[in-house]
Order: sequence, then structure tokens, then C-alpha cells
Amino acid sequence: MTARLSKSRVMAALQCERRLWLEVHQPALARVSASTQAVFSQGYAVGELAQELYSARHGAGHLLEYDGGLAAAVERTAQLLADPADTRPIYEATFQHQGILVRLDVLLRDPAGVQVIEVKSSTRLKAEHLTDCAIQAWVARGAGLEIRRMALAYIDNQFVYQGNGDYRGLLVEQDVTSEVKALQARVPEWLAAAQVAAAGAQEPVVAPGKRCVTPYECAFMQHCWPAGVDYPVQSLGGDREFLGGLVAVGYRDLRDVPAERLTRADHQRIQAVTRSGVPQRDPAAGDFVRGLSYPRYFLDFETIGPAVPLFAGTRPYEALPFQFSCHVVAADGRTEHRGFLDLSGTDPSRGCAEALLEALDEAGPVLVYTSYEQRVIAALAARYPDLKARLVLLGARVVDLHPITRRHFYHPDMQGSWSLKKILPVVAPELSYSAGELPDGNAASAAWFEARRPATTAERRAVLAAELTRYCALDTEGLLRLSRYFSTKGTGP
Repeated sequence: MTARLSKSRVMAALQCERRLWLEVHQPALARVSASTQAVFSQGYAVGELAQELYSARHGAGHLLEYDGGLAAAVERTAQLLADPADTRPIYEATFQHQGILVRLDVLLRDPAGVQVIEVKSSTRLKAEHLTDCAIQAWVARGAGLEIRRMALAYIDNQFVYQGNGDYRGLLVEQDVTSEVKALQARVPEWLAAAQVAAAGAQEPVVAPGKRCVTPYECAFMQHCWPAGVDYPVQSLGGDREFLGGLVAVGYRDLRDVPAERLTRADHQRIQAVTRSGVPQRDPAAGDFVRGLSYPRYFLDFETIGPAVPLFAGTRPYEALPFQFSCHVVAADGRTEHRGFLDLSGTDPSRGCAEALLEALDEAGPVLVYTSYEQRVIAALAARYPDLKARLVLLGARVVDLHPITRRHFYHPDMQGSWSLKKILPVVAPELSYSAGELPDGNAASAAWFEARRPATTAERRAVLAAELTRYCALDTEGLLRLSRYFSTKGTGP
């Protein structure tokens, strides 16, 4: 079982030996979050683009597909490297040495020697990238490959796509040869520790902590952190290292933690409200909402932020709105829903901006939850000079209910979170995010990408449109219901 470990599993062991053991022995326990899946999706897109860019510079290369099996990929790599007449790039060149297997993103050959480029979808060099490169270099050298230069390619977030498929300049190369050489002596230690952890008969005892979310969220969070209790310790929120320390000494339910161990005001507040079982609802929240004028506009955007820009004039990871929902409430209580959705696959930003200005009229508070919507409006104003004045005025009308809610409201069932998805079951339990197939914003973004694929049928596109309309409207309906909840007299639930 441990005769061959992948580089990613050695990286997992460096993050947490318990995680590696679980990957090997209990993979069914893994739960990959939507945000982690989104990171993977962006990484694949960047990897494919890197192959196009390096092929444009160095000639069409060889791609060693995973489908043929890793043993076949190792053999094919050796065959390609043995042919001195073929100096084309190799993508996903595969090597194995002393029980560890790696696949190199880009391998370049020229008269001066071999270069290896590791491609990342991040916008800067991170410490874990050097560890990643060090493992790859150690295995490749152990398998007989002499590497002259090792580099990391990452995204320049100031790159502006000009269109016509020209992505030259999107990736920035940083030479990490010296840093990787300095880490080579440590790789055998890492490998040995990983093999011991993976081969063990018993699950390693490793307390949860910051390692569970840094540098990446672990897929075994639900296994290692307290579960099966009403109010688990992690619902206090905040520093994972502190919370992991509480778990390590035996605390599972936040109500059982001695009060003197909680020095943060928000921890004390969460525990006090949870212990009492009585929700906190300060009159100040109601006073604030009742003081707002009419008509009131409740706004929410859905956006995409591709690592590889799709549209001319956009940057990597720039948030582009393709949908908004707006509930409008008049002074007499009449409610109207307005919205926008563009699944055409073209740049939706201009249409969204124009529809937004029409839907939100010229007066009245625009209620949002967190500052995200205001940032999207500001970005639209910067992008479209002819709409800027009106969008700036619209942005000035924005009222964020998140800080008001965080200061003046807490219910034990919110489990330490002030997200709308935690608040909605408390203030409007009949509304549910679980009713459809889109649980969160990452899923909504993925739905937009699915809708624009040529292979997506008209029937499926219609389903996605209906799901997106339902999901986005639920956010603004929930925000509307929260405001009404605050407006009612009283301080109880």
C-alpha cells in the first residue's frame, strides 16, 4: 500500500500525518468543499493554458495523459527523454524514485540542459510551492534526470487580456533553483515520515488546529473535529490553533469550555447566548432598520472570477457579475422582484450594469449583506466610464446589514456564523437553500460555466437558469425577511 506515494500525499503528510493516514485507509471519509473544488477547477484551466503558451514558444509538445495509467506514463517519459532528436516540451512528465511518484507540469529541453516549470494558479510564490518543487526535483533527479533550472510559473494579476486568445504575459516565471537545492537534503526525511504514517495500523493522534485549513482546507475536517454534539467547539470561530487546543484537552461542546478560558469577546458572547438558549436580539437592530426610507431595494450578485480571463479588458480573478436579484419593497408593504441573468457565455458585465441601473431606480436604500455588492458596483463604475456617474450614485445608496446583524443579533443555531445561510433557518425556516442543486456561490459560478459549454443541451441550460434564479432570489428574500425580523418589536426570537 505504501510502495508508491504520490508527491501530493507526501505534501499531505507534511501538513498532517493523520490526514495522509486517512487518505490511505479511510478515503470515503473525505469531504471536499465547494471552495476547494473551485480551486481545482481553476488549476486545471491554468495548466491547460500553460501548455498552450509553452508550446507556442518551444513547439508543440507531448502530453502524457493520466488515462493511460501512471506506469505507462513513467515508461513513456523515459522513451521521450531517450530520444536526443526529439527536444519538444513534455507536459506531465512522470517519474518514480524510492516509492514516490511525481508528474511535472512542464519539462523543457535545450542544448543548455533541462528546465522544469511548476505551474500554479496562485498570484504569488508561496512557501508550500517551494516544498512542492523540492519533492519533484528530488524524485526526478533520483530517476536520472539532471535539472539545470527549476522555476515556478504563477499568474500576474495585473495582466489585462486584450482578446484574440493572446495570453502572453499572463504567467510570470520565478527561478527557484537555489531555494529548491537548499531543500533537497530534507526530502528523504519527509518521504520516510510519510511512509511510516501511511503504513501504520492505527490512525495517528494529531490534534486539530491551523494545519486543518492552512495552506489548504483538509478534506477530513468532519472526521477530526468534534461532531455529533449540538454546539461543537469549532462553532466559536476564530483562531483554529486555539480551538484545536480546546479539542486536544477534551472539550467537544462549546458550552462545556470553562468561561475563564475564553478571553475573546465574541467567544464569550457566543458561549453565553448558547448556554442560555435565549437568542440575542438588541433593539438597536430594529431601530436601525425602521429608520430606513422607502422604497427599499434588497440586492445580491452572482459572479464569476476565472483565473484565465475570458473577455477582453478583464484581469485574472476579476469578479464579473452575470446575475443579480433585487426585491423592492414599497412604503405600503408591496413587494416586487426584479432580476438579471445572462447565460449567453459572452461578457455579462455591461448588460448587468445597465439592467441594475434600471432596476434600482434613482432613490432609496440598497440593502446588501457584506461589502461584496458595493465592490462589484465600484468595479462596474471603473470599467464603464459612460455609466460611472450613475453607478457611483448607486453605490452611495448601499446599506450593509452585515455589521448591524453581527453587533446586535445572535442565535445559538447560527453555530458561530453570521452568514445568511446560517441566519435564514433562524429567521425564516420555511426558506431553504437545500431545496435545489445550488448550495452556494461557488456552485452558482460553476453553473454559469456549465451553461456556456457547447455540449450543454437547451433543456439543461433551462434547468440551470431556473436554479440560478431560485438561488439568487433566495438570498435577497432572506435579506428582506431578516430586515422584517429586526423591525418587529421585542428582543426575543
